[in-house]
Formats: sequence, structure tokens, C-alpha cells
Amino acid sequence: MNKYETIFIINPSVEEAGVKELTQKFSDLINSDGKVESVEEMGKRKLAYEIKKNSEGIYVLINFEANPSLIKELERVYRITDEVIKFIVVRKDEE
Repeated sequence: MNKYETIFIINPSVEEAGVKELTQKFSDLINSDGKVESVEEMGKRKLAYEIKKNSEGIYVLINFEANPSLIKELERVYRITDEVIKFIVVRKDEE
């Protein structure tokens, strides 16, 4: 299993309960074939540029371990989730 870090930006109009629900949904997906190490809700921040007519977004960072096959599925779920306006998954190098 490799170590990864993912950050996704949620539409700022989503309520706090909705943010927790989405975070739990993605954590459960990762836990199905890996292990979540930490979840950090970074709150609402200003975006560097407008994305889908939003100038702000709610940032969530997840550090996890998973098999490489899970990443494709995680990115697919991000793409079909309407509330997610941007995301990235990065493999962390072993120190």
C-alpha cells in the first residue's frame, strides 16, 4: 500500500452537515480498500480564481494509505459528486 494525500474543494453553499456527510462518504470509500490516517476540514477559503462561478470553497484534506487501484475509483466518485468543484490526489514519497 502507498501513502496518498487528497484535497477536495466543496461548493461553499453546502451546509456544514453536508460537508461532514461528504467527508464521511469519501473516508468510507478509502477505508473500503485502504486506511484513513487523518482528516482535516480546513474551512471556507478564498479561491485563487473562480471555479464554476464560485470565488470561495470549503477545503478538506485527507491523508491515507491505499492500493493504487483505489485512486481511480476515488477520482471517479469525485467527478460525479456535484458538490465537489475541484480535487487532487497526490502520492506521498516515503521519507
